[in-house]
Amino acid sequence: MAVTLVRHTRPEVAEGVCYGRSDLALAAGFEADCGAVIAGLAPPVAVVSSPLRRCRILAERICAVFGVALHVSEDFSEMDFGTWEGRRWDAIGRPALDAWAADFFGYGGHGGETVEMLRDRVARGLQALPDGALVVTHAGVIKAALALRGDVDGWEYRPAFGAVVRL
Repeated sequence: MAVTLVRHTRPEVAEGVCYGRSDLALAAGFEADCGAVIAGLAPPVAVVSSPLRRCRILAERICAVFGVALHVSEDFSEMDFGTWEGRRWDAIGRPALDAWAADFFGYGGHGGETVEMLRDRVARGLQALPDGALVVTHAGVIKAALALRGDVDGWEYRPAFGAVVRL
C-alpha cells in the first residue's frame, strides 16, 4: 500500500521544548512553508490529519488544492508526553530521561503514552487508510510508521518540518 506522510510545518514554540499533544499555533512563515510542501505533493485519494491545529491547517490547504475531503483521526496525533508537555527537555531531568531510554517502549513515568501505545495506535491508523492516502502528522508518528514498515533506523529518523515520507 502506498501512503504519504507529511510532517506539519514549524510550530510557534521555543527550541528544546517537549510539546507532543500541545495544540500549538504555527510559526511565522507558514504560508511559504505550506506552499512549498503542497508544490511537492502528488494528488492524494484521501487526506487524513491529526486533530492538532498544526496539522489540520496544512491538511485543510492540501484538501482545498486537490479537491479532497479532510478526515481527522486521533490515530495520527503526536505522542502524549503527560507531565513533560510544555517543559524544556533539559529541565525534565537526566534520571527521567535515562529511565525512558532504559525502557524505550514501556516507559510511562511522565503519565502520558508509552512508545508502545503510540506504535500500536499508528499501526491501527495505517491499517485503516486507503491506498494513495496522505496523512498530515507528527515526527513521532512518522518514526513509528517507519519502524512498523521494518526500517531498522525508524525510531532514529528526524523528519524536518514539512518533510514528506512515502511508505
